[in-house]
Amino acid sequence: MIGSGESFEEMLTHLWHILPFALLFSLPVAALGGVALYVLRRGSLATTLTVLVLIPVLATLVGVLGISGFMFTPALTTMLLVCLLVALVTVPAAIVLGRAIARRSVWEREARERERAAEASRRELVAWISHDLRSPLAGIQAMAEALADGVVSERDEVADYAQRISGETRRLSAMVGDLFELSRITAGALELTMSAVPLRDVVSDAVAAQAPVAHRKRVRVLANASTWPVVTGSDPELARIVRNLVSNAIRHTPPDGTVAVQIGVDGDEALLAVDDSCGGIPDDEINRVFDVAFRGTQARTPERGGTTSGGGLGLAIAKGLVEAHRGRIGVHNHGPGCRFEVRLPLAMP
Repeated sequence: MIGSGESFEEMLTHLWHILPFALLFSLPVAALGGVALYVLRRGSLATTLTVLVLIPVLATLVGVLGISGFMFTPALTTMLLVCLLVALVTVPAAIVLGRAIARRSVWEREARERERAAEASRRELVAWISHDLRSPLAGIQAMAEALADGVVSERDEVADYAQRISGETRRLSAMVGDLFELSRITAGALELTMSAVPLRDVVSDAVAAQAPVAHRKRVRVLANASTWPVVTGSDPELARIVRNLVSNAIRHTPPDGTVAVQIGVDGDEALLAVDDSCGGIPDDEINRVFDVAFRGTQARTPERGGTTSGGGLGLAIAKGLVEAHRGRIGVHNHGPGCRFEVRLPLAMP
């Protein structure tokens, strides 16, 4: 026992004698705590912090008991009570802090994953769009040089080249428009003027706009409705949603196939379904159809007439616009193809 009147050198001498016994009793507790931490390494952060707090408290308690020879003097009893009070305070604090840190860690991990996914999506978008922009630009450049050099001089050939340049220019304009629309959606800069919009007008206009494309591909486009609901939304954006879905269905439906647009009401939501005859979407791709620039394994196959599929932004734009209307969009294989379903809130009477 160290007395109150001992000199500093005498206290060091006592400390030197006490140290081996303190280590003898406390080190096994610390070692067991390390084993416990290793076993719980995949457990919750709150449990790990609780064990981490208990290790020094228990090591101190066992060390004091070992040095005292388990003789419960008033000083030892006071020390034990102090250790108990410390444990009562630190353990609940460790549990609360552990849960808070765990929630923050989960949030930060999810934020990092979202950031990595967004960065990967941006890189993929740049790669795909760069490829798609180069193709029409190269064609326009080649045809313009042929016209400028006089390689093409016959009236019919010049008219054909001018028509093809015009078509490629429209493709470029559509891609730029899609990019602008997607940037507005992802940046949160999309402003909707909400009103009561009859789906009859929106669907009729979208089907009529796609009729020439469907006629060239010999695809039938049918529109059926059990009832024509009125939804709360922005007319131009709703038209863009239907137009993108119908255009996508026509693009992936083979000649002599059918695209069916069905409208109805399901509870307090308007239901718009677009069925195509694409043959179905592979299971490993169906969850990615709304990803930016994703066009599936067959998307690069040229269509008839030498054109290629779109820039892979139509469905991503449709999804963003549906969600901006507080609606839902989904896809599943159905019959000879797949079905895209859009659910929108009905307009209040």
